[in-house]
Order: sequence, then C-alpha cells, then structure tokens
Amino acid sequence: MKSFYPTLAAASMILSGCQTEKEEQKENRLPNIVLMVADDLGREDLGAYGHPNIPTPNLDYLASQSMRFTNAYCTSASCSASRSVILTGLYNHATGQYGHTHQFHHFSTFDNVISLPRILKDNGYLTGRIGKYHVAPEEIYPFDSVMPGNSRNGHQMALRSKSFIESAEKPFFLYFCTDDPHRGGGKVEEIPTQPDRFGNKPAGEEYDGIITRAYNPEDVIVPDYLPDTQETRDELAQYYQSVDRMDQGFGKLFEVLKETGNWENTIIIFMSDNGIAFPGAKTNLYDPAMRLPLLVYYPALAEKGSVSNAMVNWSYIAPTLLDILGLLPADNSIPGTTEKTDDYPWWEFPAVNETYHGKSFKTALEGNPEGFDEIYASHTFHEITMYYPMRVVQDRKYKLIWNIASGLQYPNASDLWESSTWQSVAQNENNMFGKRTIRDYLYRAEFELYDMENDPHETRNLATADDYAYLLQEYMDKLKHFQQETNDPWVVKWIYE
Repeated sequence: MKSFYPTLAAASMILSGCQTEKEEQKENRLPNIVLMVADDLGREDLGAYGHPNIPTPNLDYLASQSMRFTNAYCTSASCSASRSVILTGLYNHATGQYGHTHQFHHFSTFDNVISLPRILKDNGYLTGRIGKYHVAPEEIYPFDSVMPGNSRNGHQMALRSKSFIESAEKPFFLYFCTDDPHRGGGKVEEIPTQPDRFGNKPAGEEYDGIITRAYNPEDVIVPDYLPDTQETRDELAQYYQSVDRMDQGFGKLFEVLKETGNWENTIIIFMSDNGIAFPGAKTNLYDPAMRLPLLVYYPALAEKGSVSNAMVNWSYIAPTLLDILGLLPADNSIPGTTEKTDDYPWWEFPAVNETYHGKSFKTALEGNPEGFDEIYASHTFHEITMYYPMRVVQDRKYKLIWNIASGLQYPNASDLWESSTWQSVAQNENNMFGKRTIRDYLYRAEFELYDMENDPHETRNLATADDYAYLLQEYMDKLKHFQQETNDPWVVKWIYE
C-alpha cells in the first residue's frame, strides 16, 4: 500500500519553499502525532471492548475511526517502567528505568538512550506534553513545551493544549497523559475499610467541565480475578467514575483537534500504561495486567473501525510511528545512534542500544497481521522495595512466566496492599482471591506455563507436568534468547542459579 504521507525531505521543501497559504502548508506537511496514555486502565473497561456499564462514548467514537487491537500488551505493568518502553522502543531492563522514577526510588533512564520525543524534535517536530510524565531524566525525554494542568481533569488538559496546537507552524507531537483512572484519595485509616476514591471528588466539589456520574456498587461487573465482596464492588464503582471522567477529557481533546483543523492529518494513539490498579492486575504479568486497549487512528487506514488480532507490545510504538513517518531505518536501528561513540569502558557506562527491541506494526495497520504472533514482557521493580523480576514469552497458544525471585513473597504495590479490596480477604491465606488462594497468589512457582486457549485465567500451571517438559524447555530457551538479544542483566541468572 502506498504511503499517504510525503517523505521528510518533500515535507521540508513544502514547509520552507514557495507555499504562501498556511492551510495549504498544513495539508502537505508530515502528520501530527497525539499519543494519549491512560493510567491503570483495564482493556475490558471501554465500551469499544465490550463493557456494558461504563459509558465511554468518546473513546468508542475513536475506535469507530481507528484500528482496534485485541492482542496489545504492555511489557511491564508498572507506570514509570511501562512509559519508558513506550517512549524508547526498548525494554526497561536495558535502559535502567527498572521501576518508579520518584525521587526516593531514583530509577532513571541511562544517558545514552535516544527517546522518541528527541528523535521527533530533531526531525522538525514541535513537541509538547501535558499530564503525567513519570520518566527521567528530562534531557533524555525532552519536550519543547510543558503545559500545566490537573491530570485528573482531561477537559482542562485539552483546553490547556489548544494554544500549543494552534500555534504549531510545523507538525507537532503531543504527549497527553491523564492520571485517571489511577488510585488516589480518600483513605485515612492504617488498615482501610473505606474504598479508594480514584481521584473522585466529594459531591459539590466537581471538576470544571466534567459531568459527574456516580455508580452503584451493585451494578458493577466483578472480574474473575477479583473477589466478589462488597469492598471490591465499592472500589470498582469509584473506578468506573474515574474512567467516565477520563473519557470526557479525551472527548474534549478530539473537539480541539477538529476545531483547529488538525483531525484529518493527525495520527492518534490511545493506550493504557498497564492494567487496572487492583491486586491480580497491576504489577503482575498475568493477562489482566498486560493485555490492554490500543486504538490507532491513522488517516491512511484501509478501513476505519477495523479490528486487528496482531500481537503487539509497547516496545513497538516508537518504531511504528517512525516507520509511518519514513524515519525508521531499514535495519530497525535507532536514529542518531550511529553518531555516538563508545568511549566508555564497559564497567563505567552501559552499552549503546543501537537497534529497537520492538518492531513496527505499520503493515498490521495496513491490513496484514502476519508475523505478529509472539510477544515478550519484562518486569523487575515497581517501587524500590518491591523487587520481583519476571520475564514472559507468550504466543497465541502458550505463555511462560519466569519468576526469577521465586521463593520471595510476591510484593503487592503499596496502594494495592492497602486497598479495602485486598484487606477484606487477605488476613487468611486460605481465602480465595478471585480464582486463586491468597497463598498461591503470594508464593509463586519459579516457572508458570499456561495454555491461554483453554485456561485464560492462568490457574493451571503446566510447568511441573511431565507431558509438558519439552514445551517448558522450548519456551525457556526462547526467554534466554530474548534476554541475550535485549541486553538483559538478569540473563546471568541462568548461569549462576
């Protein structure tokens, strides 16, 4: 399929040559990019993905104009780590962004990494961000404009972004990230009994521009991996309200893009950084943590409202965007790495990642999902006290999780541990938490092998079954090769343990 977009050189000539009409220039320049990242949103929690009880009309509209992916996965179900992968195309075990970038954790990306905003900035894009950032350092993830705004109020964020969009005399990259529907607010007890408010304000203190809708706990749909308790239902009702608010904010951004005449020449990607903020999802590498919504509005799509079953992950986002723009080298190398010199001894500075770990799925966007049948994942930390490295290989049939720190108790993230959902059942290890006992959730086998077709809830570990010994070895070999190819320091665990 012929590309809809001009080459970078042609676009530069258009922008700098004899064109005198601003609108004519806008029509012929490279496309704008809007990358929208929700915080802790589950795949099933949009109308476009089948949820009947949470109204998400704006994202459902985007889905009707986009390609909707049904097999899209994060590589690490933790905010900072996941966002670093989105913006670099590299697994975070190779970039140093092992976990949260808060000052007291201090995980940050190595100085030799070349991020997507840097590449776009170097190739003529005006770059801007608003909302959640959560990666470091800023010199590795630079943006021309940083717009203030309450990241719980996407409506306000959209209005604050309008001047950036209107003033752009060249193609722009807008990184638009809400805090919704992340947990936050409402707990005062040491062991909570009240639901987290998920950023929702008390009655009478609504967010400007947002229609506040409360949800009845009796009407929520409790996922199979959670216990169906009153505490869970109360928290899910709060979560629904946060998702509703998030959708309203994205809808306002769509209005701004259309009002400013940018909708038709803008690539829009909507995604979540990781799964819902409940135990069993976020920070795990089970399906509710990894398998996420992905909508791609791409003006050259052969068919709007289409659905793709291509297996893709968040390391594919950066190379895909560059491929669409004609900026991705044929060898999948990272633009700018050829200019770097290897002047550092190996013990002082990490090796330069010269090639993307992810690959472009531009062909899938154009209707050909062939070659997208396997993904990998890598999680090491959430907060610095929550060390639990896991590596995953998954295809259309099987999934292998390697729990490198098996033997340690699995560490719940602090906000998940203190949730009323967890505390309501966690006092007895024999209690069920969804389809697992508390004990099975906390103490995991070194290898977990699942038949994802026949056991989608990942409850029957085949790794210890003699009939699957050959398959276990095959997938272990795949993991080892993946680690070697992506500069994973934890590959030495195969040697020493």
